Amino acid sequence: MDPIKFINIKENILSDNQNLAQEIREELHAKKVFMLNLMASPGAGKTSLIIETIRRLKTEFRIGVIEGDIESQVDATRVSAEGVTTVQLRTGGPCHLDAPMIKAALGSMNLESLDLIIIENVGNLVCPAEFDTGADRKVMILSVPEGDDKVIKYPLMFSVSDALVLNKIDYLALADFNRENFREHVYRLNPHIRIFEASCKTGEGLDAWCEWLRAEIKETN
Repeated sequence: MDPIKFINIKENILSDNQNLAQEIREELHAKKVFMLNLMASPGAGKTSLIIETIRRLKTEFRIGVIEGDIESQVDATRVSAEGVTTVQLRTGGPCHLDAPMIKAALGSMNLESLDLIIIENVGNLVCPAEFDTGADRKVMILSVPEGDDKVIKYPLMFSVSDALVLNKIDYLALADFNRENFREHVYRLNPHIRIFEASCKTGEGLDAWCEWLRAEIKETN
């Protein structure tokens, strides 16, 4: 009997994705375009944060957005109304965006007219953490109503992110959210991550978030 042949499909897929992601990064750097990969659970406030970021930075940077969703165009419509270049990626099933999808989206954008591209990844705290999109920075959002225990349940997402926005802090008085435990668990996984506390409803903390992003864009380009 012939020996069983073992092929690690996931390893091959991730390797191919990583190579293309690096090509994307190099292409964008050559054109001086900064790309941000924004990840979070459904309802954490990704679209709201993108809109508030656009409103604060659109006079300084030419902004484009890649919207990832399994089916709907609701978020893309909201973002497009802000007057920025918007591309909708409808995955039709996959719960994450990867480098080939981003490459396709970039092909329909005029990169010469952009300084900043924000990817709104599919709402999920698992798969998006595994796939490099070619972005310069990975940022995740956790909303207060989701609970401080998400750090323990989804450690990879917190480990790979460069920054974390704790959103909907206006709910803190109503939620059983332990900020001290939350920060302790996050920094244990990722000592170098930047944490911003914000509320897209009240505007609190958004200036600090935008100041960090502004500095990252200028440093990279």
